[in-house]
Amino acid sequence: MPSTSQTSAGPGTHPPLPRGARDAQDAPAAAGLLSRLGLRFTAWAERWFPDAFVFAAIAVVVVAGAALLNGSSPQAVAKSFGDGFWSLIVFTMQMALVAIGGYVVATSPPAARLIRKLAALPVSGRQAIAYVAAISMILSLFNWGISLIFSALYVRALAGRLDLRMDYRAGGAAAYLGMGATWALGLSSSAAQLQANASSLPKSILDITGVIPFSQTIFLWQSVVMALVLIVVSVAIALWSAPDAKHAVTAQDLGVDLSEAKPASPESAERRPGEWFERSPLLTLLLCALGFGWLAQEFMAKSPLVAISGLNTYNLLFLMIGLLLHWRPRSFLDAVSRSVPSTAGVIIQFPLYGAIAAMLTGAKGDAGITLSDRIAHLFVSISNVDSFAVVMGAYSAVLGFFIPSGGGKWIIEAPYVMQAANDLKVHLGWAVQVYNAAEALPNLINPFWMLPLLGVLSLKARDIVGFTFLQLLVHAPLVLFMLWAFGRTLGYVAPVMP
Repeated sequence: MPSTSQTSAGPGTHPPLPRGARDAQDAPAAAGLLSRLGLRFTAWAERWFPDAFVFAAIAVVVVAGAALLNGSSPQAVAKSFGDGFWSLIVFTMQMALVAIGGYVVATSPPAARLIRKLAALPVSGRQAIAYVAAISMILSLFNWGISLIFSALYVRALAGRLDLRMDYRAGGAAAYLGMGATWALGLSSSAAQLQANASSLPKSILDITGVIPFSQTIFLWQSVVMALVLIVVSVAIALWSAPDAKHAVTAQDLGVDLSEAKPASPESAERRPGEWFERSPLLTLLLCALGFGWLAQEFMAKSPLVAISGLNTYNLLFLMIGLLLHWRPRSFLDAVSRSVPSTAGVIIQFPLYGAIAAMLTGAKGDAGITLSDRIAHLFVSISNVDSFAVVMGAYSAVLGFFIPSGGGKWIIEAPYVMQAANDLKVHLGWAVQVYNAAEALPNLINPFWMLPLLGVLSLKARDIVGFTFLQLLVHAPLVLFMLWAFGRTLGYVAPVMP
C-alpha cells in the first residue's frame, strides 16, 4: 500500500467545492440522516483518535496493570513482556510482505492496462460504482493490498470519464468495501493464516487451539456463503446509495488532479553499466523460473488448500507474480519502495501485540491463574454455545475500533476467546471466522485502513464515510445473524496439535 503522500495532492487537499457541488453534497441521495451521522463520527475520530501505535501502547500498559491487579509480581509481568516482544517476528515479516506483494501486483503495467479496459465498461456513474464495489470485494478475497490499491486506481480511471458523472466520493467508498466487508474471509485473513501456520503461532496460542487449516476456516461452506451474501448486499447498497448524475459530486467538482506523473524514460536518463541489469528482464526470468519451479513442486506435493495456507508460499506466489508483471527489476523495485511506508505500523506494533499476548497468558497471579484465564471464564459465564458467536462478534467489533489490526488484535484476543470456545465446545474454526467477519466491521468507519486508499484518491475520510456508514448499519446485524445461524450447523472438534 502506498503512503498517503504519494499523490501530488495529499488526502484532503482539494479546494472548497463550488456552489453547485456544495448543493449536490447536501442532496438527500448523497447525505441523508444516516450519512450525516457517519460524517460526524468520522470528523470526531479524525480529531480525537491518535495513531494506532498509541492504542497499542495503551493496551500494553492496561494489560500490565491488570496483570498486577490479578496478583502477578512486577518481575513476572516484565519477564512475560520481554519474552513475548519478539515472539511474532516471523509473522510480522510475513504480514508486511502481504501488503508489499499486493501493492506490487496492483501497480504493475498489465494491471494498469486491465484498469483502462474495465473503466470502459460502465454506461452510467451508478453502474460504475457497483463495478468498483464488486471488484474491490472479489479482489480482497485474494489479497487485501491488491484490493485497496487496484480499486483506488480503478476509481481514478472511471473519474476521468466525464460522460459518466460518477460521484467520486461514493466511488471511493465502494473501493474500500473489500477492506470493510470481505477481506478477512479470504486468503489474506491474518487470523486464518496465523492459525494454519504452526511456525508463526506463539506457543501460548498454539497450546490452546492447535493448528486450524483453511478447510476449517475460510473454506467452510458456511464462510463461503457468508462472503457471497456480503458481496451481493454491499453492491446493492453501493448502487442504491450512490447519487445520480444530477446530484453527483465528481472528481472535477472536488478539484482532484487526475493526471498521472510520468517516470523518466530509460533513454532520457544518464546510463550507467549497472543499469543494464536493472532494466533487463533476464534476471526477472531467472528468478521467476526458480520461484515458480518451487511453487509447482509445493502444489504438486500437497493439496491446493494446504499449499496456499502457508504464508511463505502465499507471499512467494504474489511476489513472483508481481516481479513477472513488472518485467524489469527497476520497475519492481520502484513499486516495492512505494509500498514499504505502509508497513511501518505492522513492523512497530506487532512486537507490542506479542508482548500483550505473553502477559495475558504467561504472567500468573493468585493460585496460578492468568489474566487470560479470568477473561475466558468471563466469556463462558455470559454466553453459551448458541450465543457465543454474537457475544464474541460484538466484542471483537467494538475492540476493532481501537486496535485496527486484524492479525495483531487476534494475537490479543485468541488466548481467552479460543479458550472460551474450547470450554463451551464451539467449533474452533468457526470461532476464527466469527472473529474475521466481525473484525472487518469497524474498518468501515475507522480512518486507519482508509489512509492508503485516500492517498491515491486525494480525499479525506470524511468524504467517503457517509457512504461506508450506511454499509455498517446493514452489515452489523446481518453479520451477527449469519454468525449465529451458521454456527448452529457446526459441531466441536478438539484441537489438533502439530
